[in-house]
Amino acid sequence: MVFKEILPGPRLQPYIKCFYLYESDSDRSYDDIVFPSGTMEVIFNLGAGNWKSKKGDEFFTTPPVELWGQITKPLAIQSVGRNTMLGFRFYPHSAAYFFDENVSEFNDEIVDATHVFGPKLRTLYLKLLETADLNTKVVMIEDYLWSRLSVTEKKHSKIKFIGDIVSNLKKNYSDDNILSISSRYNISSRHLNTLFSQYTGLPPKLFYKINRFQHSLNLVSANEEKLTNVAYSAGYFDQAHFIKEFKLFTGFTPNSFAAHASPINQVLAGS
Repeated sequence: MVFKEILPGPRLQPYIKCFYLYESDSDRSYDDIVFPSGTMEVIFNLGAGNWKSKKGDEFFTTPPVELWGQITKPLAIQSVGRNTMLGFRFYPHSAAYFFDENVSEFNDEIVDATHVFGPKLRTLYLKLLETADLNTKVVMIEDYLWSRLSVTEKKHSKIKFIGDIVSNLKKNYSDDNILSISSRYNISSRHLNTLFSQYTGLPPKLFYKINRFQHSLNLVSANEEKLTNVAYSAGYFDQAHFIKEFKLFTGFTPNSFAAHASPINQVLAGS
């Protein structure tokens, strides 16, 4: 397995968290689980294989260019054949810069990104298939993304405002932090929930829970602290509260996570 993260160029660093390349090392198919991350992403399938994601009781093949909405619960996927995936991950609020839809419409969905972004993205995908050099591919995607920023220029101030709140929430794993945000920013709780959901896909409370879970996931994967310490470090009331929420987002207890986590989830947990 190859997993490589690439930082975006300076002009896109406020909008794109990272690019990444994933290559499977065999044709062997395997099952995996994706956990909530608090972010959205787009993935170009550039290999001979494909991904399948579970919806209801069935697995469906994902499109060649995937837009992943906010995942709020464990999502079962299958890797079929030898896959090469080139993706980019938004910050929690920054996907809203690039298209007009309310991003909460995509929650727990993997949709065809060319239907959302339009035919120019399909053209980009075909060019990526013909391009061998990874750095050249990343530059091509960056040029495309930069060209889309002007589409939503009128919304930039509101999105930046939500970005400031996201940064505040990510720095403090405490329920009190959420309770104080409305008064601190002079905005009603109802309006805050509406704006936050529109531009991140998640209400503030759920974003806070996923962010807290991701912090605990990093600590569990590092395997350097007792679970009680992990629980309090991540802002849970107690160990029982931590275990319940960890299982909600992964399907596993913290003690059993290491035995079930795939190599790719171990990599993502530490990123």
